[in-house]
Amino acid sequence: MSHSLSRTLTLGLIVTLGSASLAFAVLLAPLPQKPSDEALKDRIEYRLETNPIVDKYDLKVKVDAGSAWLTGTVATAAQKAEAARQAKIDGVSNVQNDVVVDKDVDRSLADRAKAGMTKTGEAITDGWITTKVKWFFVGEDLLKGRDITVDTTNRVVTLKGTVTSPAGRNRAVALAKRTSGVQRVVDELTIVK
Repeated sequence: MSHSLSRTLTLGLIVTLGSASLAFAVLLAPLPQKPSDEALKDRIEYRLETNPIVDKYDLKVKVDAGSAWLTGTVATAAQKAEAARQAKIDGVSNVQNDVVVDKDVDRSLADRAKAGMTKTGEAITDGWITTKVKWFFVGEDLLKGRDITVDTTNRVVTLKGTVTSPAGRNRAVALAKRTSGVQRVVDELTIVK
């Protein structure tokens, strides 16, 4: 018996009205599974990392019992509000937004980038870029059913393989281009339906 079938319940009810009896059976659908806190955290992190308004900032996410907590620093109040909007996903009951607004944060991020470091202080290497691009692809709905190879040499990312739509191809290239440290993207993707 499949997992979903094992959770299906049937309720029987017999109603007697005078001399006539009516029998009713009600089939209840399986109860939807609540996503785990870890799955919610991953989804929020992905949304923050791929959102062009807040993706350059080092925002941290914690989720406990369906409540999300955001920390980090952004440059404007609008960016802080956008971070909270990105954290409001199905399964999250409330968002505690403790992100700090500091107008000078962009300067420190620019200094790190000039030094060849990510927003978190990691060295940007070809291996780091490849791993980050692959991570972006895993969470992207437009890239479901894809088979993409990512190769990075001297900060030039080459994408080879297949995607299922032109929109998927465009999204793969856009995500690769937005990855920290990438100088250029070579698109060798083909569309296979």
